[in-house]
Amino acid sequence: MVSFPAENGLGRVPGLFEGGRLSPTQRRVARYVADHPREAPFLSSVELASRAGVSQPTVTRLAVALGYGGYGDFQKDLRRMVLGGAEEEAQGNKFQAAVDEEMGNLRALRGSLEDEGTVAWLGRELASSVPLVVVGLRASAPLAGYFSYFAEKLHPDVRTITDGGSAGTDRLSQARRAGAGWALCFVMPRYPRETLGMMRYARGSGMRVAAVSDRVGGPVSEAAEVVLPAGVGTRLVFDSQTAAMALSAALIEALSDAAPDRAQANLEDFEHRAQSLGWFAE
Repeated sequence: MVSFPAENGLGRVPGLFEGGRLSPTQRRVARYVADHPREAPFLSSVELASRAGVSQPTVTRLAVALGYGGYGDFQKDLRRMVLGGAEEEAQGNKFQAAVDEEMGNLRALRGSLEDEGTVAWLGRELASSVPLVVVGLRASAPLAGYFSYFAEKLHPDVRTITDGGSAGTDRLSQARRAGAGWALCFVMPRYPRETLGMMRYARGSGMRVAAVSDRVGGPVSEAAEVVLPAGVGTRLVFDSQTAAMALSAALIEALSDAAPDRAQANLEDFEHRAQSLGWFAE
């Protein structure tokens, strides 16, 4: 049995880790959750396993041993406990609770970026892909649009696909024939089958695929070579994507760092045109 300190939100739900006989490695996961109650509920099973120093299946087996259908159900309970506790302490409303959850998502993202190597590497890979394909359908379309809007100021040829079906696949094929080596796909829940299909099509045509999604694992990881996780807020009627937006900004920075001379030249050209044409009210 693992007990939690009474002062944190998890301690408000007695017996969370009782009722199941935990193995030594499962107890390591439980202890990590107890010691990091504001961060652990927002980590994917892969991230939690890495932080606790165990395998990902150990995390899943812990959830099952505690009576959950899988890690997702276990994680939802953890989030509810932590955010519920914080809400009680602050006497906040549901909108404040939604912000609290996003703050947790941002903290988890910050932790995942401690090793900046993956984002820096992906920035270099995306910078070398000409053209660069960016895909985002349905709820993920705004994220794709945000990334592409700024990436176009740094990269010579960004092709954004926000429509699925045959039209989207045609544009993907055209980009591949033009030399595209990478597709960056935004796939936030719910995961559109069209997006997953385009990701598989891209890989089948010889392109490499990176994804920004809410978690590592599941259908997105099956379709992508690399997945960068950014949790979503689920407290309101529709999901919020604050962490994914922050991760997109980090990827844009990495894209700039990968080809600094090209980025600087493009930015100077943009600023010159903006000033000469009076685009902005200073």
